Amino acid sequence: MLEFISAHEAPVRLAVFAGVLALMAALEAALPRRTAGVTRVRRWTTNLALAATGTLVLRLAVPLLATGVALEAERLGFGLFHWTGTPYIAAFLLSLLALDLLVYGQHVLFHKAGFLWRLHRVHHADPHVDATTGIRFHPVEILISMCVKMAAVALLGAPVAAVILFEVLLNAAAMFNHSNLRIGEKADRILRLFIVTPDMHRVHHSVHRDEHDMNFGFSISVWDRLFGTYRAAPREGHIAMRLGLAEYPSPAPERFGWSLVNPFSGRAFPDASQRRERTT
Repeated sequence: MLEFISAHEAPVRLAVFAGVLALMAALEAALPRRTAGVTRVRRWTTNLALAATGTLVLRLAVPLLATGVALEAERLGFGLFHWTGTPYIAAFLLSLLALDLLVYGQHVLFHKAGFLWRLHRVHHADPHVDATTGIRFHPVEILISMCVKMAAVALLGAPVAAVILFEVLLNAAAMFNHSNLRIGEKADRILRLFIVTPDMHRVHHSVHRDEHDMNFGFSISVWDRLFGTYRAAPREGHIAMRLGLAEYPSPAPERFGWSLVNPFSGRAFPDASQRRERTT
């Protein structure tokens, strides 16, 4: 199975992406958690266009990508797992955990550093959160994230199959935990012991700064609990909570051009009056 994935990375990733997006869209329509207050067509067009632009930028700027780095590290015997002779299955599992921890740490950093937040706020500005929000990232953020991931893959000497599987799982998890999907309270309580659920991650998209600086995990939920960034629920409840960024109300964030230009205009963080608004 892993050999097949390694040999057919591009079609496998595209098939999983399209399949998960279609599944999440169908489930959101059948079991919505919240009523969408904005037009889906405009938002989806912008979110998908951002994802496509990010993919194009990656292909042009760093055609090797994380998988190519893993292949080259394997050929050269470079990286921690190659140097230490770590058994394949251990290297495989540890790579998945290490890369997921990396994504968590990188996510925290993108909330703290001024220019990185400028890029990441394009993701948070989405006035409604659904499966497509999970692929709504500024192309420059996608490029930076890939460069960080490539460095980590090289230093670890991560197995090629682990890198591919991680990319597939991360993409699917992002669409799942951003989905506007209603999951029963009991099921959600059990699931979030292991993975990030939609209700858990939705807290991260609150307009309140103290809430959107919590629940950074994308795949497994242990990192937020371990590092003290876990918040169980929004103060206003999931139905009444306000999503997005107060300083960027709809419809501006739903526009593709606005989303591309926004990081290069305005303040990195809101001024004092806006911060008070977002935490009251």
